[in-house]
Amino acid sequence: MEETYVGTIDQGTTGTRFMVFDHSGQVVGSAYERHEQFYPEPGWVEHDPIEIWENTKDVVTRALAHSTLDPSHIEALGIANQRETTIVWDKQTGKPVHNALVWQDRRTTDRVEELEAEEKVEWIREKTGLEADAYFSATKVEWLLDNADRIESGRSESAGLRDRAEAGELLMGTIDSWLTYKLTGNHITDVTNASRTMLYNIHDMDWDDELLEEFSVPRSMLPEVRPSSDEKYYGTTHADGFLEAEIPVAGALGDQQAALFGQTCFDEGDAKNTYGTGSFYLMNTGEDAVESDHGLLTTVAFQRSGEPVQYALEGAIFITGAAIEWLEDVDLIEEPMQAADLARSVDSTGGVYIVPAFTGLGAPHWDGRARGTILGITRGTRREHIVRATLESIAYQTRDVAEAMEADSGVETTSLRVDGGAVKNNFLCQLQADILQTEIVRPQVDETTALGAAYAAGLAVGYWDTLDELRSNWQVDREFTPEMDPEQADSKYSRWDDAVDRSLDWATEASESE
Repeated sequence: MEETYVGTIDQGTTGTRFMVFDHSGQVVGSAYERHEQFYPEPGWVEHDPIEIWENTKDVVTRALAHSTLDPSHIEALGIANQRETTIVWDKQTGKPVHNALVWQDRRTTDRVEELEAEEKVEWIREKTGLEADAYFSATKVEWLLDNADRIESGRSESAGLRDRAEAGELLMGTIDSWLTYKLTGNHITDVTNASRTMLYNIHDMDWDDELLEEFSVPRSMLPEVRPSSDEKYYGTTHADGFLEAEIPVAGALGDQQAALFGQTCFDEGDAKNTYGTGSFYLMNTGEDAVESDHGLLTTVAFQRSGEPVQYALEGAIFITGAAIEWLEDVDLIEEPMQAADLARSVDSTGGVYIVPAFTGLGAPHWDGRARGTILGITRGTRREHIVRATLESIAYQTRDVAEAMEADSGVETTSLRVDGGAVKNNFLCQLQADILQTEIVRPQVDETTALGAAYAAGLAVGYWDTLDELRSNWQVDREFTPEMDPEQADSKYSRWDDAVDRSLDWATEASESE
């Protein structure tokens, strides 16, 4: 018999990747395509769902061709996706009514402040485990139903999207739902993505009628919620579709939960940090939905068919890898790996601190009106200092979350598994170990987001039988241990707190329109 594989569509904030994995969890095929970022107004971020779908078909086809694989070699497909990013589309035509509103988008900050003024923040947190924030899907879909027709057509008033939604003519979903719909025709999401909408009760494990009423979202718009690894499948690809084969779509997880699963953090207390566009530090808390007193989120970690839901504590950092992209945008570096060389060329930042709050601050600060700040510049400041300060900001933000995580869970992190594109940077990994004063462990396969979704799908179809098989696949590439004196690390981190204070509550409606 020919060897078979599992494939993952890893749809991220900046691009879409398709990866093919074998039984040992090794990559045998991969292709990637970036998509355009749209910024219609300050603080607004959009993607074109049609472009994402076309890119998805392209990378799947290219990866299979480059690895000389036929679709018949793929036993199952998994999906990992940028979370919270929200699409509304026509049920009949499948056409989006507007661009997707990206998780980074801040246009609903005023709505969140209304919730705060109405003292509904704790009510939302108790149901969803989430902080009331523009980050999540609820205010995004509300905005789309109120504004999308008006924006698209130039009319002064909405042309009735709400009426169409009430009549059952529109569907909404996060990117996993959109891709599942395009692949199979079914409107389905998994428990992890549902838990990020701010419309889903993570204790009842169902869409919450009171939240749906608050945000005026008809239940008929919402996808069916399934386990992350689903033995009944979300559906199969169409035989007459671009793959010309019927392949089960059997697993899906939001990208950060997928990385937790790919890092084999299956047990209570296991933790990982993913460095992508943002950084997301998750700790498995088992079957207990641990409430946070320190600005973290309580979220669904994963669920396998017929098994209890596993929960996690999460620290969501909005901008880390995107800060390195910003260095490219402003011509301080020519490509990402140059950042490490420039940072190494100086012994310190020369007193410069950068708070990359380009889209506000996430955990544990939760300030949607914070903005990027550069402090401590003198005539002696050079680009090397700014580049190093940008890399240090990634480490400081992670320590913010690590300390909150320890305070909430009572578990001291002595070793942190890391993944994502930025961990290829050895300088950053060592810097993280120094600032955190914790061992940093990088696995051989650092694309653990895609791997986690592959594991979920493969378990569902019997490609892998047990979690122990997956644990045995996990191999260390390199460990980084602290080299900085603890007192020096604490002193540098203390100054970071001062820098963060100066970035808070900067953006007002007047300043954003200037």
